[in-house]
Amino acid sequence: MEKITLPAIVIYGAQMVAVSVYYAIKTLYRDVKVLCFVVKDQFSNPTYIDGIPVVTLDYFQSKNESGIFREEIKVYIATPENHHADIMADLRKRGINNYICIDSKKEAMLMEQYFSQISDFPLLRSCPKGRQKADISVYMSQFYRDHPLKSNGKIPDWIQPIQAGASLTDVRIADIRDNQGENISERNVNYSELSAMYWVGKHRASAYLGLFHYRRFLDIKEEDLYRLQENSIDVILPFPTISFPDIGVHHKRYLKESDWEAMKTALQECAPEYSDALPEIFSGKYFYNYNLFIAKGHIFKEYCNWLFPVLERIEELSIPKGKERADRYIGYIGENLMTLYFIYHRNDYRIVHTGRLMLV
Repeated sequence: MEKITLPAIVIYGAQMVAVSVYYAIKTLYRDVKVLCFVVKDQFSNPTYIDGIPVVTLDYFQSKNESGIFREEIKVYIATPENHHADIMADLRKRGINNYICIDSKKEAMLMEQYFSQISDFPLLRSCPKGRQKADISVYMSQFYRDHPLKSNGKIPDWIQPIQAGASLTDVRIADIRDNQGENISERNVNYSELSAMYWVGKHRASAYLGLFHYRRFLDIKEEDLYRLQENSIDVILPFPTISFPDIGVHHKRYLKESDWEAMKTALQECAPEYSDALPEIFSGKYFYNYNLFIAKGHIFKEYCNWLFPVLERIEELSIPKGKERADRYIGYIGENLMTLYFIYHRNDYRIVHTGRLMLV
């Protein structure tokens, strides 16, 4: 991540990536002022973040043209990476050329710098390298209608593609499929990558098991596999994204309130101790996105054995029920439950963190 030296910047975006980038810059570069957050429109976006205004791009452009914003101010594009090309094109059309994209690599580097200062979120690479490589199998969830990737990087042999939702099509894109043996493949329309997670939990055994997506990986290099065993690492999670004012607002962007209430009821019935912990944990600001993780094999399976009965009960309680819809809502709920589960167990497991890389 290049050093930020400008006295003032503008952040394009107002959701989880932008908020995370903002807090990292605020912590790491105290001499840099964030003037505002810029969005295409105000729909579903906050008015202020940490007291800083969220303004539309039209408003920002008019103020920039009138000289209120100086020409040397740089725009930091902090949105999901698949939107960057369209945003850059729009900025250029408006005569705004002083910008930088915070892609997943820059975001990972920035968040590593940020979390290196926060003891509650230990870093994977702060652990010394050992002599023995861990026995590890990570499964990369793929769906037959996934958009082709522009990048064609080599996938390490410890990452194995698995076709999620294989029961929904005759098209075959991977040798391993989530409809072999005991499975919930046909429910992939709601479970998304979680149908692959279910299959791995039922059918695979390794010292470490994990789940990636076809375009979202944890930033783990070959040398990092030598850090796991000798440092007794239990779980690897991505650096959490940061929400404002707290992670309780996250679900409102992706879930109907009735589905959130179904989740709370299911927790009360199936896992009351987690239900009791939910209000305190979700009053914090750190959230684990994307259902990405690696864990010791028995912890991976323990998590699956906890998660899927709760999700099945949510399907029964939600209106309409899970079998009557196809909107990936269970996958989104899974992110919330992953956050709940691993923060609840933060003192029980040795959890370390690394960046999340986005392939485009």
